[in-house]
Amino acid sequence: MKPAGTVASLLTRFFTQRLMQQRQASPHTIRSYRDTFRLLLQFAKSRLGKEPSQLAWEALDAPLISAFLEDLQAQRGIGARSRNLRLTAIRSFFGYAAFELPEHAAQIQRVLAIPAQRCAHEQVHYLSRPGSRRDPRRPDQSTWSGRRDHASLLLAVQTGLRSSGLTALTREDTHLGAGAHVHVLGKGRKERCVPLTKQTAAVLQAWLKELALGEGQISSPIAP
Repeated sequence: MKPAGTVASLLTRFFTQRLMQQRQASPHTIRSYRDTFRLLLQFAKSRLGKEPSQLAWEALDAPLISAFLEDLQAQRGIGARSRNLRLTAIRSFFGYAAFELPEHAAQIQRVLAIPAQRCAHEQVHYLSRPGSRRDPRRPDQSTWSGRRDHASLLLAVQTGLRSSGLTALTREDTHLGAGAHVHVLGKGRKERCVPLTKQTAAVLQAWLKELALGEGQISSPIAP
């Protein structure tokens, strides 16, 4: 028989066995899930007066989860999209718990039945070429940081990379000879090669010459 233990012990197995070993979740996903349960455990402590290590599984029921989500929106001012992301992490955990704790199937099912909130999806408009050239926020290329930001923004506009993909690019990912391109590992671990225009390749080549040889990531200074 599998040991049930406390919520804390099951959470530990969820992160180490399910997310890291079995699903090999990305660091971004793990951080997002970690933050969700950190907030949930803090909320449970304020409501129930129990430390995370003492929290019994029976206490983590649908009314508590619903109250937690409502509190996030009321006290932290998050929108429906952020609320749904927190709920996704909780559902993933309870889906795992359904196999670990079949004797609590009814409790788990009630949590899994908590609906996501509907939210409007705003259209993201592209930036035209003349618009990007007229942008008053363009970096000052007379400074080192300005040339860094210019190279990163130019690369982002052409490739459509997410900030995480942009800051993860290394010298090895950047090919500036014939058929210039960058090798990208995007969301969901999808690999793709994005061709570069002559202008972008020239700017990147100049920028890489300014980086010390020991600095592998071409956009790492952007990251906080």
